[in-house]
Amino acid sequence: MPKQKTDDLVALIRSLTRAEKRHFRLFVKRNQSSEDILFLQLFDFLEKRGEYEEDVILKKIPEVKKSQLSNLKAHLYKQLLTSLRLLSTKNANDIQIREMVDYARVLYNKGLYRQSLDMLEKAKGRAKTGNYHALALEILEFEKHIEGQYITRSIEGRADLLAAETLELTHIIEQTHAFSNLALQLYGLYLKVGYVRNEKDAQDVKQFFYSKLPNAEYKNLDFMGKLYHNQAYMWYYHMNQEFTSCYRYAQRWVDLYKEEPEMLELHTPLYLKGLHNLLSTLYNMLHFKRYAEVFDDLMSFPERFDMADDNNIEGLYFLFKYIHAIQKHFIEGTFSEGIALIPELMEIIESDRYNWDHHRILVFYYRIACLYFGSGDNDNAITYLNLIINQKNPDYRADIQVFARILNLIAHFEMGNAQLVEYQVKSVYRFLSKMEDIGAVHREVFRFLRRIPRMREQELRNEFISLRDKLVKLENDPFERRPFMYLDIISWLESKIEDKEVQDVIRAKFVGRRQR
Repeated sequence: MPKQKTDDLVALIRSLTRAEKRHFRLFVKRNQSSEDILFLQLFDFLEKRGEYEEDVILKKIPEVKKSQLSNLKAHLYKQLLTSLRLLSTKNANDIQIREMVDYARVLYNKGLYRQSLDMLEKAKGRAKTGNYHALALEILEFEKHIEGQYITRSIEGRADLLAAETLELTHIIEQTHAFSNLALQLYGLYLKVGYVRNEKDAQDVKQFFYSKLPNAEYKNLDFMGKLYHNQAYMWYYHMNQEFTSCYRYAQRWVDLYKEEPEMLELHTPLYLKGLHNLLSTLYNMLHFKRYAEVFDDLMSFPERFDMADDNNIEGLYFLFKYIHAIQKHFIEGTFSEGIALIPELMEIIESDRYNWDHHRILVFYYRIACLYFGSGDNDNAITYLNLIINQKNPDYRADIQVFARILNLIAHFEMGNAQLVEYQVKSVYRFLSKMEDIGAVHREVFRFLRRIPRMREQELRNEFISLRDKLVKLENDPFERRPFMYLDIISWLESKIEDKEVQDVIRAKFVGRRQR
């Protein structure tokens, strides 16, 4: 068994809950004596050790020969998946539908065509109800195969009915896939470059979006078609920083689940993703009242949905919970309070409990650094920024790479590392030149930081005021406001001008907005 497959086996065993491990042992022992099952002994070893050590395995399980190990690991992996599938059947609607199709295949092979068609009809009904259209189409093809080859004495006009159903489903699938492909491609583009940086970026994204936009009436789409339609438009407006329009489509996405509440249990991950995107949009709009309402909806999710048997849904919930709990502290200016979230968040990241991807972890590092910076702990802020800066050849979120370096410069300035700042300004400028990501805000900040080591103490306040006034003018420029979404540079400057903590300045602004 190749190393990658071995790593996959160990990762699968690590992901098992206590209930899943107990079920697997019962599943194996039900048909065979556990004393004779070598793959169960291998499972017990890997479950206790948590890693694959071939020499130790051969000593601990002498019945196993080295030549057997590859096949034994492959067999264990297959048996684990079979056990998990059986355990998941009661909760996963699509697995239940596929099981019914399997039963129909068994009946068909026995020559019981009428019974097979009855089973397929039930499965098809459930697939359509749950918007599993690809499954429904697969079932239709099986029905047509039986009707076309055997005399089943089915109802009159059955052939025309099946043909019409096939055409209808094909049309629905085609529209849904067109919107889901567009949404996915836009998301991939966003992960790579972030928000549009200039007029050329905006035109490129616009041309890309409208050249691939399907010609379909929203009201004629099914649930999944409407969901992906809203998702595609939301990503388009999000990348263009048109947050009012972005909010409209994010809200419509979440509202679909209010219109069809039965879909919450069938398509839960997309509901959580919708809440996440709605919160992100409200954060960018600084619409705190609505943000707090939607955040409460997210936090109450475990009361409405049992996550105990679904690691994927539990992982998504905690991912979005921590993202928006941190951002809530950003809005309120309560950075010191937000520090309390970091130990439990880092425990999840380091344990790899939910298999969060590197992109998510990278963004968490940046948010954690911002929490520390806002609370005045520049040393810890730099520690987390270095986790981003020292990544080897990252090919995603170029924007986070840029702003991590800018915040790193400011944190070193706060710590009085003038010579280090002078050296790093040149290094960061070279980095940005390669990425073609130098905007007016970057240039102004660099000019300021380059002059810092040569300034006298009494000159600093006037320089802070001068930079603040320049940045305020740039804040409303649609292509220059991007830096302010990653780092509230203006509030930092005001904290230096007014000799206050940066979180106190942000907190005062938040209170002022609430009063207005």
